[in-house]
Amino acid sequence: MSSRGLRNRNPGNIRRSKVHYKGEKEFSTDSAFKQFETLEAGYRAMFVLLHTYRVRGYGSTISQMIARYAPPSENNTEAYIARVERMSKIDRHTPLDTLSEEQMVPVVCAMSAVENGVVAERAAVERGWQMFVADFAKK
Repeated sequence: MSSRGLRNRNPGNIRRSKVHYKGEKEFSTDSAFKQFETLEAGYRAMFVLLHTYRVRGYGSTISQMIARYAPPSENNTEAYIARVERMSKIDRHTPLDTLSEEQMVPVVCAMSAVENGVVAERAAVERGWQMFVADFAKK
């Protein structure tokens, strides 16, 4: 059986909130987590959320972003950071350019693997990236 995140097409396990993402289902049947119309829309939401962290000053490194995304009150944050660092091959203290496909696709692939216990389908992550940059890239 697939993970909750993949069943919800929410590979980042983004919690329900007042924020509404493109492709988010209007009515979620999950009491805690958002649900998306497609897996790609779920990946797009992850890119949007991480980008928002950077532009609002919440952090720009893997270490800072994951400390906010997966706080120690709910997660083994250090293990999460270490795994994303190892899988993405990006140092946890390197400032990320959230508009860089080269940096962000490996980070989101790694985060999805941590969240769901299976390797992310890179093509789906890349399609989510394309949806994100269509809305957020400098024009």
